[in-house]
Amino acid sequence: MTINTDSFISLVRLGIGHSAGAISGNLDWSEVKAYAESQGLSAIVLDGIECLPVDQRPSRDMLLEWIGEVFQGFDSRYDKYRLTISEIANFFNARGLKMMILKGYACSLDWPKPEHRPCGDIDIWLFGDYKKADALLASEKGINVNTDEHHHTIFSWNDFVIENHYDFISIHRHSSHRGLEHIFKELGKDDNYRLQILGEDIYFPSPNLHALFLIRHALNHFATVGITLRQVLDWAFFVEKHGDKVDWEWLTNILDKYHMIEFYKSINAICVENLGFNSSLFPIVQFNTYYKDKVLDDILNSSFNLIETSNLVTRIKNKYYRWQRSGWKQQLCYNESRCENFLTGLWAHLIKPKSI
Repeated sequence: MTINTDSFISLVRLGIGHSAGAISGNLDWSEVKAYAESQGLSAIVLDGIECLPVDQRPSRDMLLEWIGEVFQGFDSRYDKYRLTISEIANFFNARGLKMMILKGYACSLDWPKPEHRPCGDIDIWLFGDYKKADALLASEKGINVNTDEHHHTIFSWNDFVIENHYDFISIHRHSSHRGLEHIFKELGKDDNYRLQILGEDIYFPSPNLHALFLIRHALNHFATVGITLRQVLDWAFFVEKHGDKVDWEWLTNILDKYHMIEFYKSINAICVENLGFNSSLFPIVQFNTYYKDKVLDDILNSSFNLIETSNLVTRIKNKYYRWQRSGWKQQLCYNESRCENFLTGLWAHLIKPKSI
């Protein structure tokens, strides 16, 4: 798909309430719509279109279709999302377990319109009581709990996939993850951040935990399958809302120690230079232009889009191809050598073969 990324970013900026450059008068709105979906920003781009003069907008029929899809896929689904989170919390609260929400819903609360952030999986942390939780789900609800993945078990509730974390990151993927996981576990003990959602107590990550987790999670995805502008916005809105509560000196030291600093600087630069966030929100906006431009280009123009397949041999070939093409990203994001990463990744798949 060929897309005018400058105009697309301008629509995103308008959609989040920022000033923007001119929008091309020759946009193929079908392509813009499809591209917005691929970036997880259908609702945000629609919000941006509403800021345009009527003669610059898509046709009435396309707009009505777009509005309907956003209502069903975002607004209406978000209500079900919140209800599901509340129901799961009710189940665990009644049995003496505390539930923390990671990423998704926690991120959405920082967006200008929470319902316009896509609702994906629901990631939870039960303060170390995942085994008890999984047993209760199986015995009392008859829920099948999948244990085929590293660092979390999986179950379904309503129409949502729930990831029940026992580790914040997979300690088998990279040797550096063991040290980082120790930090996450210490941060994960903090139960001072709590809200009531539809009458249920739900815990949220501390600002330091959320900051480190958002950066590491985005970095891991970027170095393997890639990230979208939605994940960049998760970071930007978090910093905008909670940056004054983050210990930035502590965070920067951790990021530097674990070789995440250049990726972090690049994401900060994209937030400021491309998405229009105020530079004063970010403690570091100095960056390596070469890396920043490559990171942005990869986000906007992913170098490959491999379709998942049930054929094991094809999946292995696809993963190896993706791993080879991501060499520069691995060098940017990890302090381990590519050889070490390959061997630890191979071992991780051998431990959990169904994760291939």
